[in-house]
Amino acid sequence: VYFRPSWLSGSGLLLLCLVLGADQSHALECNLTDSSNATCLYAKWQMNFTVTYETTNKTYKTVNISDLSNVTYEGSTCGDDQNGPRIAVQFGSGFSWIVNFTKHAPGYLIDTISFSYNIHNHTTFPDAEHKGIITIDNGVALNVPLNDIFRCNSLLTIKKNNVTQHIWNVLVQAFVQNGTVSTKEYLCDEDKHSTVAPIIHTTVPSPTPTPTPKENPYVGNYSVHDGNSTCLLATMGLQLNITQDKVSSVININPNSTGVTGSCHPQTAQLRLNSSNIKYLDFVFAVKNENRFYLKEVNVSLNLANGSVFSIANNNLSYWDAPLGSSYMCHKEQTVSVSRTFQINTFELRVQPFNVMEGKYSTAQECSLDDDTILIPIIVGAGLSGLIIVIVIAYLIGRRKSYAGYQTL
Repeated sequence: VYFRPSWLSGSGLLLLCLVLGADQSHALECNLTDSSNATCLYAKWQMNFTVTYETTNKTYKTVNISDLSNVTYEGSTCGDDQNGPRIAVQFGSGFSWIVNFTKHAPGYLIDTISFSYNIHNHTTFPDAEHKGIITIDNGVALNVPLNDIFRCNSLLTIKKNNVTQHIWNVLVQAFVQNGTVSTKEYLCDEDKHSTVAPIIHTTVPSPTPTPTPKENPYVGNYSVHDGNSTCLLATMGLQLNITQDKVSSVININPNSTGVTGSCHPQTAQLRLNSSNIKYLDFVFAVKNENRFYLKEVNVSLNLANGSVFSIANNNLSYWDAPLGSSYMCHKEQTVSVSRTFQINTFELRVQPFNVMEGKYSTAQECSLDDDTILIPIIVGAGLSGLIIVIVIAYLIGRRKSYAGYQTL
């Protein structure tokens, strides 16, 4: 956690903001105070974005934007007689996100949300056909009672043009009265009809034990294409383990009824699966040390049997590590622990998110679970240890008998 205090020049306002978790975490928290050090706006939320853009060869690519590093809050204000409060966030490479609030008696409106991105950024948007800054404005007009704090743990999805915004774990109060943030909550409609709140972890927790179904999931073959070429390959059986209110459920993914999308970039690659009950299941891979890849992030949102929505995101994972130019393979069952309430069991896994040649897997690096050769030195070592113990015991018994013979003489 790091703390960022900053005076807003010429306004007499002090902005105190927290970026929670490790670098590239989704969690943000801001407390805006006036010249008398009284809180006038409080907000805490988590978010990420997906953007689809046209490339120079007239195809379309989709990128996932979850890097909230280098965050600043220039332009955030508690408002005045002419203008309402505003949260302004700048992050990453040329991204900005702004929320405007207006008074609307007897409450106030979360009025508009705008997201801007610079498509000229070749790292994030390689081979983009169009250049320049693009701004997407979304009218929200959500009415909140003046003295209430708005809460929405559920996943909120805002889609317009080629941009999708995912926002969750929202806690916000504009026009804070008398410098005290309210404890009276005003819930979004999604929370009123849902019992499940998203949980975000930036470290890998130990998994919660869950029952295993009698049958393993079917193994599916998935691929992502960049133009006419294949850029990502994945073969795996997927089993989702979910814990809700201390009740565990298991979902086997059927590849025959699962849709596949994704994107490929020099440093990141994304595989997105969806079905009738799964809004999205994202596997995001990244390059490290310029010579290896690994599974860095998993995002999921799905509808449970009881009608509630279950959403989880973790962008600080470290699984399926292998050299660039090769694939990662693990025939035996393996568990990816996304959070305490969500794990993924994989079967007959093989993935290659980078440097796919002619649509085929490269030489595989096998997981340690598949490497049976390690058993040979263990067995040999155990056998030698047992032999040494037997020799030592026999020697001690022999010496004891010799001593007994001398005492008799």
